[in-house]
Amino acid sequence: MFANIEAVMLDLDGTLVNTLGDFDVALNAMLRELRRPPIGREQIEKLVGRGGEHLVRSALALQDGGLLPDEALFEQAWQSYTRAYARINGQNSQAYPGVAEGLADLQALGLPLVCLTNKPQQPARALLELLGLAGRFALVHGGDTFARKKPDPLPLLETCRLLGTRPAATLMVGDSRNDARAARAAGCPVLLLPYGYNHGQPVQQEDSDGVVADLPALAQLLAQARGAESAGGGALQ
Repeated sequence: MFANIEAVMLDLDGTLVNTLGDFDVALNAMLRELRRPPIGREQIEKLVGRGGEHLVRSALALQDGGLLPDEALFEQAWQSYTRAYARINGQNSQAYPGVAEGLADLQALGLPLVCLTNKPQQPARALLELLGLAGRFALVHGGDTFARKKPDPLPLLETCRLLGTRPAATLMVGDSRNDARAARAAGCPVLLLPYGYNHGQPVQQEDSDGVVADLPALAQLLAQARGAESAGGGALQ
């Protein structure tokens, strides 16, 4: 399965970068502006993963007994949140251990890398630039790049089309069920990392092709799969 991988797509929040601090600051700044009580990081962590709009709607619903906000309230909240996030993007975020090394190792295998996130493209690119990771990626695609976001398969299929790679040979790497479901629907192999945001659930229970400890371990897995194939031992499964 992994011996013939042609390119790797990687999620951003919870996969490459721990952005929970930025979400905390921006979301609670929004709530203060709306004169609402704050919410804690442990609650925010369970809401992350389907884009900023979903995060804002879910945070408001959490305080309103599960009722989603009407469009007027959502628009007010969304504008407040995006202003706050633009001010602090990256200031409370850190790349996870091994990310820089792992990206370098993947590039050394000759694999094109794409950052494929539900975060809007401009702040995603700005965050990668700030952390010195942007140069590792052939493409950066955000939640506003295509008509639909993960877990819809469209962003993965369009990325494969732009790369000129086969979905079955284009690996998705993420931290949540959104990545796994998008990959399954697109016909892409998918590996998950255990340290990110998966709505409070262990990633081991998601439908994926496995869980790897970190990006260096991923690069080692792909290198070993290529080595086994060239030695006639077959690809790792």
